[in-house]
Amino acid sequence: MFRNTEKSYGITAILVHWISAIAVIGLFAAGVWMVELTYYSSWYKTAPDLHRSVGILLFLLTLARIAWKFANPKPAPLTKHKNWEVKAGHLAHGAIYLLLLLIMCSGYLISTADGRGISVFNLFEVPGAGELFNGQADIAGFVHQYAAYSLIGLVVIHMLGAFKHHFFDKDSTLVRMITVLK
Repeated sequence: MFRNTEKSYGITAILVHWISAIAVIGLFAAGVWMVELTYYSSWYKTAPDLHRSVGILLFLLTLARIAWKFANPKPAPLTKHKNWEVKAGHLAHGAIYLLLLLIMCSGYLISTADGRGISVFNLFEVPGAGELFNGQADIAGFVHQYAAYSLIGLVVIHMLGAFKHHFFDKDSTLVRMITVLK
């Protein structure tokens, strides 16, 4: 039930998938909103602190998710899936993980370029690395922004693929990521 099987995702993989999805969409929306804040906005300092805190927790969850992925069997593709769909799915999932890690690492480089650490909800602090290269905050900011746009584009394609399988192909691809199948 908690672990994946050859037939089904376990409850752990399902919950982590959806928690990650909500966090990614929320962080993207917050990021787009934050760049419009002015110095006089009451959220000017609070919003980036929340964004960084959730980002660090998502980074830790993503590392745990990757470890879980290697420690569990992956449910076999459905027999109705075409070979190109299986390959495209593997490529898309790999790109999602790479973009997540790129976004998180670039976010860390932005936030710690001045040498300060990142406080995570005032519970613990991730130490800062300081400026590792010239223009670090600007370069990392550029990477962070465009990797985030790329990730959201890929998330939309991922969702459309799931809906295609559910509504047009009428297979259990989407259902497998919502419920634990027997």
